Amino acid sequence: MHSTGTRVQKHIGDPVSDTPPVDYDALQEIFDDIQSDIRYDHELNGCLNCGICTATCPAAHYYDFSPREIVQLLWTENLEGIYDAMQEKIWACAQCYTCAARCPFGNSPGGLVMLMRESAIKQGMQSAKDVLRPFTRVMLKLISTGNQLAPDMISAEHFPDWGPNISKVDAPLKALRAAIPMPTLNTTATAWEVNLKTSVELYTIWEMTGVLDQLQTIDENLFDVISDIMEEKREDYEDWLDEQDDDDD
Repeated sequence: MHSTGTRVQKHIGDPVSDTPPVDYDALQEIFDDIQSDIRYDHELNGCLNCGICTATCPAAHYYDFSPREIVQLLWTENLEGIYDAMQEKIWACAQCYTCAARCPFGNSPGGLVMLMRESAIKQGMQSAKDVLRPFTRVMLKLISTGNQLAPDMISAEHFPDWGPNISKVDAPLKALRAAIPMPTLNTTATAWEVNLKTSVELYTIWEMTGVLDQLQTIDENLFDVISDIMEEKREDYEDWLDEQDDDDD
C-alpha cells in the first residue's frame, strides 16, 4: 500500500506559489483520476531513490524536471506536489522513456507523466490549454482530414508565429512531393489522401473514446469548428451510401 501524504486541508496559492487556490477535495479528485487508470499500477512499482531515471533523462539536463520527483510525488501521494508539478514540470518530459529502460524497479516515470498530462487535460487545467494552443492547426488538420501537416504548410505564410527560422524553409516542396513514387503521396494539399469513409470512421473513434470531450474542455472553439466539418462529412457519407443503394436497385 502506498504511504499517505499531507492530509490537512491547505490552499495552494500563498505568496510563495503562483498557482491558484485548490482545496483538498479537488486535489484528491485529481490524484484519484490518475491512480484509477489501468496503467498506473504497471508504471509505478516503488522507488529506491537511486536517481538513475533523472541522471539519464535528457529533459532533466535542460529543464526544471526530475523523473524521480514525479515518482516520489505519486508514490507518497503528495497531493499538493502532484498538482504543482502538473502546472509546468510534466510538460517538460520528452516521452523518450529512457527512464523506464533504466529503472531497477521497473517504474516508468514517462508513463506516469502521460497519465498526469491526460488528467490535466480532463481537468481543463490552464497549463494544458497553454501547451496545446500552438498545436491548434495541427489538431484541426489531423481530426478533420486524417493527416497532420502537409508539406506546403511548412512556410512562413502558414506559420508566421513560429519565429524567423521558418523563413529559411525554401525547398521545392511540390516538386519533391511529385517525385515520390507512391501516387497517394503526390499531393501537397493533404500530405496523402484519406477517403470519406475512413475520415468518418476516425472521427467516430475519437468521439466514442472521449477524445473530443477532452478537446472541448481544452478548446471549445476548435471543438465547434471540427464538429461542423465532421457533420458535413457525415452527411456527405450518408448521401454517398444512399447513392450506392440506388445504384444497386
